[in-house]
Amino acid sequence: MRTGTTLRAAAIGAAMMTLAACAGGGQESSGAEPADAALTVVTGVYPLEWLATEVGGDRAAVVQLTEPGVEPHELELTGRQVGQVSEADIALSVSGLQPAVDEAVEQEAADASLDVADIVELRPANPEEEAHEDEEDHGHEDEAHHEEEDHGHEEEDHHEEDSHGDEAAHGEEGDGHDHGEFDPHFWLDVDLMSQTATALAERMAEVDPDGAATYEENAEAVTAELAAIGQEYDDGLASCAHDEVVVGHTAFSYLTDAYGLEQIGVSGVDPDSEPSPSQIAAISDTVEERGITTVFTEPLMPDATADTIAAESGAEVAVLDPLEGVTEDSPGDDYPSIMRGNLAALTTALECS
Repeated sequence: MRTGTTLRAAAIGAAMMTLAACAGGGQESSGAEPADAALTVVTGVYPLEWLATEVGGDRAAVVQLTEPGVEPHELELTGRQVGQVSEADIALSVSGLQPAVDEAVEQEAADASLDVADIVELRPANPEEEAHEDEEDHGHEDEAHHEEEDHGHEEEDHHEEDSHGDEAAHGEEGDGHDHGEFDPHFWLDVDLMSQTATALAERMAEVDPDGAATYEENAEAVTAELAAIGQEYDDGLASCAHDEVVVGHTAFSYLTDAYGLEQIGVSGVDPDSEPSPSQIAAISDTVEERGITTVFTEPLMPDATADTIAAESGAEVAVLDPLEGVTEDSPGDDYPSIMRGNLAALTTALECS
């Protein structure tokens, strides 16, 4: 991980580079050409690039920091890319997804930052663990209250209350989010994408008041497209023989929760976490016992685990795309078509009518 000092030096060294100079680090700009753009937006993950391009239209140049086919969680920035972050009018990100981007934005573009975590309510990364911790905390509070009544340990209880207060204050420091504990894959919920589109249009209008009407109109068009996709999901998943969605890592909580499906993940939100043989065996047993017909893999993940589970359970393997990037294996070539491709895969796997 680069230190803040290194980031600062890299940004200064790249300060004279234009946003058009993307070769060797990140994708070419989309939307308007940088020289002709009224504003520039830098992003680190495909769904935000798509959103910025659609809302910004011909007035915005959008720089994507992650190369095609690269797992976005693993992104490391070059000095040139840090310079691009520093020079951008808007740094659009979802904190917790890409630590290198988070650090660059904090060090070089804090005033330009637009963090999705400040726009929408993100889901806990591990909701079951959080619920368990809440139950434990509640139990400790009851125990402390009982101890206070029975033994009069007022000073100890007062210290405990101060300690809890310090923890709460620490959690509320800054923007009120501890983003490392949240699932960043919000873009699989079209309603949350709509909220982000509206907020992005408003920020673009602040940077470029002359384009305010254009940004608002474009955001409305994006919202209408997202609403149409959401309706297609409502209709397509209304009546299905199964509701279990078996995936390699649990990146699909926003989608499965929105449509009443059960996500069964081999590993957690982090795609780098390797499942153990016992985890794979347990998932294989679940697939076989429940009569699940499909195990999903992802375009940017190896197929080995899904293939093993399928071989042991008799299920088939299909692709469900978390939309972290667009590759030749994606079920479409842009956000809307991939979302619709995911719907087709789900309706087939879940035997929906």
